[in-house]
Amino acid sequence: MLDRYLLRYFLAVVEQGNFSRAAAHCNVSQPTLSVGVAKLEALLGVRLFVRSSQRVELTSAGAQFLVHARRIEREFNLAVQSMGRAETLPSLRLGVLSSIAGDIVAAAVSRARPDRDHRFELLFGSERELVSDLAKERIDVALTLVGRGSDRFLEQPVCDEGYALALPEFHRLASAGEIAAEQLAGETMIVRRHCEALSDTSRYFTERGVRPHFSLRSTNDERVMQMVAAGLGVTVMPLSFRAPGVARPMLAGFDLKRTLGWVAGHGAEHLLAASPPILLEIATEISARAAGGSADCGGNGA
Repeated sequence: MLDRYLLRYFLAVVEQGNFSRAAAHCNVSQPTLSVGVAKLEALLGVRLFVRSSQRVELTSAGAQFLVHARRIEREFNLAVQSMGRAETLPSLRLGVLSSIAGDIVAAAVSRARPDRDHRFELLFGSERELVSDLAKERIDVALTLVGRGSDRFLEQPVCDEGYALALPEFHRLASAGEIAAEQLAGETMIVRRHCEALSDTSRYFTERGVRPHFSLRSTNDERVMQMVAAGLGVTVMPLSFRAPGVARPMLAGFDLKRTLGWVAGHGAEHLLAASPPILLEIATEISARAAGGSADCGGNGA
C-alpha cells in the first residue's frame, strides 16, 4: 500500500532540493524522511534519487514517478477541498416516481448539475414509498402523482400526461396513428407491474374481449422498453417515454391521464416557491416530452 506521507516526503525532496530541507518542511527528522524515501523506493522497486554530498537528483524512474505523484497529490487536495465545500452546501434530497422515464431526469441533472449548489441526493420510488419518505423527512421534495385528494403535503402540478401503446417499430401496426383494442387480439403483452394505470388498462382490454398472453412482468420501465423494441411484446406506457426502436401510437378510447407534480415535505415548502434549477429542468423536460403526445402541459412548470 502506498501511503500518502511517502508521496509527501518524495515531493518535498524534489521541491526543497535536499533531504535536510525536505525534512524540515515536513516537520520530521532527516533520518525519518530518509527511511520513508527508502520505503517508497522498495515499494516501487526502483531508485528515485541519485544522492551525492552536494545535491540530490532524480533518476529517470524518479522523473517518471514525479508526474504521477504530483497528479495524485493534486487530486487528493481537490477531494479534500470538495468535501469541505460539500459540508457547507445546503442539502437537497429529491424523490422521483419510478414510472417517470430515467432519461428525463438524467437530461435535467446533466444541465442543472445540482451537485454544484447542493449536497444532492436522488431517490426513485413508488408513489407510496415517496409519500413515506416525505413523512419521515428522508427527502425534501418529490415528483410524483398529485391531485388525488390528499392535503397532507403542499402540492404543485407540473403537467397532465396521457398514455399510449409501445410497439416495436417493425410491428404491423407501428405506423398507425391510433389503434383499437380489438386490433391487438392475439398479441403478446408486457405488464408494467408498478404502473398506476394497471387496473384501468386491464379493465380496458377485458371489456373489449382482449385477454393476451403476458411474456414479461416487470417494474423496470427501461427494461420493458428494451424488450418491446426487441419484439417480446407490446405494452401501455405514459407518453413521455421514448426509446430507440419503439413506436408510440395512441390507444383508441383509452383517455386516462395522470397529473404529475411536486410534493414538498414539511419544512421544504419554500422549494416550490423558489425552485432550484434541477426542479425547473425536470419540469421543463417532462412537460416537453409529454406534450409530444396529447398531454396538456402548458406552463404549469415548477
